Amino acid sequence: MFLRFVSAMSGLCLCLSQMPFLRAYSPGDIIIGGLFPLHVTTNRSTTPGPLFCSDYDVSVFLLTQVMIHTIDQINLNTSSLSNLTLGYDIYDTCGDVSVAMLATLQLLKSQSNPKIKAVIGARNSEVSVATARVTALSSLAQISYSSTSEVLSNKMKFPTFLRTISSDKYQTQGITELVKQFNWKTVAIIGSDDDYGKSGSGSLETLFSQSDICIEFINILPDNFNSSYLADLVHTVNESFAEAIIMFTKEINVHMIMKAAVTNRLNRTWIASDSWAKSTYVSTIKDIVLAGQVFGFISKKNEVPGFVNYVNSSFSKTNNTFLEHFLTCCSKSKETGQSCSLTNEFGNCNNISSLVNYIDYASSYNTYLAVHVVYEGLLNLLKCGVQPCEQRNFTAAELLMEIKKVNFTVNNTPIWFDANGDPSLGYDIVHWNVTESIVDFRRIGEYQPNYPKDIKILKNDLVSKLQSVTVTIYNCSKTCRPGQQLKEQNKKCCKKCVPCEDGEYSNKSAQTCTACGPRLYSSPERDLCLIKTEDMLQWFDPLSIVLTTFGGLGIIVTVVFAVLFRIYLHTPIVKAVGGKLCFLELFSLLTCFCLSFTLIGKPTKISCMVGLPVFGIAFSLCISCILSNLFQILVGFSFKLNMGSWLKKLNQPAAVVTVISGIQLALFVSWLYLYPPFPVETILSDIILHECDNGSTAFFIATTGYNAFLGLTCLIFAFKGKKLPDLYKNAYLITISMLLFLIIWLLFIQIYINNYGKKKTATEGGAILISSYSILLCHLAPKCYIMLFKKELNNETAITEYIRKHFERRETPVVNS
Repeated sequence: MFLRFVSAMSGLCLCLSQMPFLRAYSPGDIIIGGLFPLHVTTNRSTTPGPLFCSDYDVSVFLLTQVMIHTIDQINLNTSSLSNLTLGYDIYDTCGDVSVAMLATLQLLKSQSNPKIKAVIGARNSEVSVATARVTALSSLAQISYSSTSEVLSNKMKFPTFLRTISSDKYQTQGITELVKQFNWKTVAIIGSDDDYGKSGSGSLETLFSQSDICIEFINILPDNFNSSYLADLVHTVNESFAEAIIMFTKEINVHMIMKAAVTNRLNRTWIASDSWAKSTYVSTIKDIVLAGQVFGFISKKNEVPGFVNYVNSSFSKTNNTFLEHFLTCCSKSKETGQSCSLTNEFGNCNNISSLVNYIDYASSYNTYLAVHVVYEGLLNLLKCGVQPCEQRNFTAAELLMEIKKVNFTVNNTPIWFDANGDPSLGYDIVHWNVTESIVDFRRIGEYQPNYPKDIKILKNDLVSKLQSVTVTIYNCSKTCRPGQQLKEQNKKCCKKCVPCEDGEYSNKSAQTCTACGPRLYSSPERDLCLIKTEDMLQWFDPLSIVLTTFGGLGIIVTVVFAVLFRIYLHTPIVKAVGGKLCFLELFSLLTCFCLSFTLIGKPTKISCMVGLPVFGIAFSLCISCILSNLFQILVGFSFKLNMGSWLKKLNQPAAVVTVISGIQLALFVSWLYLYPPFPVETILSDIILHECDNGSTAFFIATTGYNAFLGLTCLIFAFKGKKLPDLYKNAYLITISMLLFLIIWLLFIQIYINNYGKKKTATEGGAILISSYSILLCHLAPKCYIMLFKKELNNETAITEYIRKHFERRETPVVNS
């Protein structure tokens, strides 16, 4: 199948000899192919016509000489490969995929005399992707010195591709770490519409999103990138807020962009991928300093042994097609005044040694390593060592398998390949230091791909300055004061400092606000979290002291009253307030005063159930005693013979108390059984409320309403009884106490509903105490006063005389008993 494919393409390959493409060839027992873009561009267009290459690149010319020089040095070491010699067959790809394909097919065609066992190249990933598909047809090892696209690591698609430069997988990780080291928060990415640019841009996009770095825009340059696209790109960059612009594209595209950056004085920070990080084509642009500062990633810098001396000695009288072409080009440039060099700077052909200024040390060393990888594979395959090498035929596939297994050190550089054909090399990080229009590629750090998050930055003034920058004109803000956070505004990546929301905080090193948590709240400055105050009646709160003081006083007074009533139990005044029922009334008041102590502290299930429900039953018991007393007064002083027998039957104090309090008791039991009150914790912005939930609003209203109904009934009866001959003013005093009770609870409901926390609890306690004191002081206290200080009124004679005078004033006859 492979032979048919080559045969089908042979007619196409014939055109190669008809085009002015460069080729350097040297015979040998084993031939190593080479693919190098000595020319950067072609005149390719949509119009048919002859294809020519243009823009000669001196640095790439020097790469071809590295390959030739390395092979010559190996051949000089006659003991290494015994009597075998290495040759080379190198083609100029012109940086064009189609031309590179033709060159590769020409190399494969030569396999009719199977001496070509490996290929060094190509330079650009886009070209390597195309040629690697072709070399795979014959299992020919292809070793690139410069192609970094992560796509080429896929061994299912590119089984014969290897490289002596790290994959973009590690380069993009290194770029991400550099951006983080310099505290840049906003970047832009420019890539090319090829495997190299799209793979690198996509990988960066993923890594930046994982590192919380904002990408303002990603611009993928089209294949036909020209001045019209360039104008739009320059406008986009000029309007951008990106702190660094990463260019993952071909050298020719970068040259156009950087020239425009100089013209428009963009003065931005650029991050160069390895395709142009040390490009003399770009760095020699006039006034390049006006474009801004450039950081770049290159393969670990090293020198090819003896190569500088080789160039300084004018290539030691070496003769090859590429060298002859260059010297001829220089000779013509003397006559025409035009230079061969892509940079239009090299024109001193009288001093060839000045070419050392154009050596791309990274790519040169990688080319040197690539040749030695093939050489090491041959040594292993042919079992060269102490004994002479085995003299036998072998296939390219056999050599490929040995190359994949190499693990050796050359010139202090260990080299081996992983399962993806990627080496164990690292990167140097360089900064373009421009002095007097000369660019010095200053090394400022390194990155090791074996440690993706380990980047070593060499400390110098530039690095220290960049790492200390907190605010730039491009990112709007970098760091904020405590209590603030960075938030996006109108621009996608332009963040500004805004205060944290209520319940959030940020410290001096934070970029975002953090929630304080449910039991904490943020300070007014939002720079720290404070513990929320627990809102409940503490024992030493002023409100608690007032409640417990009056509650304790009420208990003491109630007990004293009970003692007095016991002492004067059989006197008329005690009988006038209900006799023994007054002790039940005092007991209920004692219970109400004790409730003030249950309201202090954190509510519990028991304290909540004891609060309003117990007050309801206790106070209803108190009012029922008063109501039965009123019945006695009304019935006792009524002399109407036609009074209904049913009203007289109501004059049963024990029955009245039992029935009236029994209804409230039924409500009380139902409330506690069905929907008992329970403690509830409510977390607000700066406080935690501890309250009792009533459990059932209906039962709360029913209990409170029933007591209000009893109080209103007492008020009506008492008001009617004010005209009766009551020496002790029972009806009058009960009227006052019931008025106070009703007014207090009418106000209590309003305040209770609209309040919360300890104020709500204190309102509840205050209402209970005032209600209890209204009866204790208005109804019972005057009786105790008479017992102690008006004893003359505490006898039946005084009562009889008072009643007689009352009726005489009304001219009503009285029958004396």
